[in-house]
Amino acid sequence: MLLFSAETTKHVLLVLSKPGAKLLIVDVDSKKVIGEVPVGTAPHEVAVSADGNFAFVANYGDQTPGSTLSVIDLATRKEVRRKNLGALRRPHGIVESHGKIYFTAEINKVVVRYDPATDSIDWLQGTGQNVTHMIVITADERKIFTANIGSDSVSVITTTGNGQNWRVAQIAVGKRPEGIDMSPDQKEVWTAHSGDGGVSIIDVETEKVKETLLGLTKHSNRLKFTPDGKLVLISDPESNQVLAIESNTWRLAKRISVCAGPLGIQMSPDSKLAYVACGGAGQIGIIDLESLTQTGAIDVGPGPDGMAWVK
Repeated sequence: MLLFSAETTKHVLLVLSKPGAKLLIVDVDSKKVIGEVPVGTAPHEVAVSADGNFAFVANYGDQTPGSTLSVIDLATRKEVRRKNLGALRRPHGIVESHGKIYFTAEINKVVVRYDPATDSIDWLQGTGQNVTHMIVITADERKIFTANIGSDSVSVITTTGNGQNWRVAQIAVGKRPEGIDMSPDQKEVWTAHSGDGGVSIIDVETEKVKETLLGLTKHSNRLKFTPDGKLVLISDPESNQVLAIESNTWRLAKRISVCAGPLGIQMSPDSKLAYVACGGAGQIGIIDLESLTQTGAIDVGPGPDGMAWVK
């Protein structure tokens, strides 16, 4: 059974319900949930395979730390595997790169790589930092950047030699960095500090902070570039706002009022719309990126957070 055609995949958004412990499949054109799949406890982040056939969910856990990844066949809408991570606890930030799935394990202070083809963990690297939370990776996989909430730092993990050896360096940033993203041209990494409302802009090549923007948010959660690289959006759940910043001038373009408790952010591939998981409202807010206003919402039920496009 085919769930998506080539024509419709760009209109399908995956949304995690933390309290519901499920992955929701959302048709953004009809603004309806068209499927759901049970996963592990308190799922926080999700990634999709390059071919769009599988989703990978980091089951973070609640009072008891999670230690599994859910592997979901999107055609059959079933969890086909729940990968036991053993001693690795609190899987979180998760991305797909070159067929592998990279994620953080917060308690262990590591970045981990999972190979779906062999159902195995084939690499991990410690950061030495507390609460290693979110990650971004360069397209050539030579550098990985992590936001470390508990250490006020961004780690940069760089391959050396033939790619078998890795160097780890720490970049000091503001208080409690959490949201992080890399510019589409791979030249900058931006991270939002949930503790002091600032943003650090890091030069990818020099691995140094080139600028710090101060006092933008009450408590930032996620930060995301538009695909065209023109804007950076930051969710501020305490203010029920999403901030839009011009990436080239670093100017705050607008504070956008949105539905309650904005958290995860995803952009439409054409850079026309942004979708924001409003955990307090049980909705996905739709932002028009030209007018910078919320123009609609999709009801998804309690606690939406992490999201990903099916490509």
